[in-house]
Amino acid sequence: MQRRYLQLDVFADRPGAGNPLGVVVDADGLDGAAMQAIANWTNLSETIFLLPPDADADYRVRIFTPRQELPFAGHPSVGAAWAALDQGLATPRAGALVQQCAAGLLPVRIDSREGHTLPSVRAPRAVHRASPDGIDAQLDAALQALGALEAPHALLDNGPRWWCVDLGTSAAVRALAPPLAEIAALCLASDAVGLAICGRSDAADHQLAVRAFCPADGIPEDPVTGSANAAIAAWLHMDRAEDGRVLRYIASQGRELGRDGRVEIEIDPAGEVWIGGAVQAVIRGTFAW
Repeated sequence: MQRRYLQLDVFADRPGAGNPLGVVVDADGLDGAAMQAIANWTNLSETIFLLPPDADADYRVRIFTPRQELPFAGHPSVGAAWAALDQGLATPRAGALVQQCAAGLLPVRIDSREGHTLPSVRAPRAVHRASPDGIDAQLDAALQALGALEAPHALLDNGPRWWCVDLGTSAAVRALAPPLAEIAALCLASDAVGLAICGRSDAADHQLAVRAFCPADGIPEDPVTGSANAAIAAWLHMDRAEDGRVLRYIASQGRELGRDGRVEIEIDPAGEVWIGGAVQAVIRGTFAW
């Protein structure tokens, strides 16, 4: 069967930036094993499969890394919304869609800027998890190898689990040589998809620098990671008062891989995190499997 296929760059202002995403549009009839095999074959950080939705959603998506299915991921969700519109699978109602994924039903906002469609997805609410029992050695080894034994760190769960470490400054984030073996051991021991680091920036076009490492999934460094950025945003703002303000900032991720992307992040008055950005279509074709 010939299925429509797209390859997108998400959180990208131009082709070649942001994070690549494989999109199998007509995925009905593929089982989970076939989807996992396809995701392994594309060897992208994520490949998504668009399916007919249930009654309460506009489209349904399944999200796979080369190793496992994820209940939620950021750049696949932003890319899925863009692809559902591009391929005529969904039509916004009052500038909004509903995405169905393994993490549940997620609201999507559709904005436009200079003629480009800009989806924003409300991430599942992040939960601060306690460190699992029996992982002290792996956690200490990873933090020591990061040079971050005294740095704030936390395990956040917003579908996937992310270890988040605040290195303080963008310079520290940019200069890091990631200890991949120690990160992989920690993630396997704690059932986390990866470890993300962040640091504040005084640049004109972004306020936070982020990098994310997923070596246990065969992805040494992910170019631009929506779920990690959503987890970091929730973590950094968990203690703020519900004062009715909307907080917005832009994160830069992927520069170290030559794919500098921009994630637009909003924390609404209810503490919900929205992530969005520009999408570029790089490949349009058909997929035979």
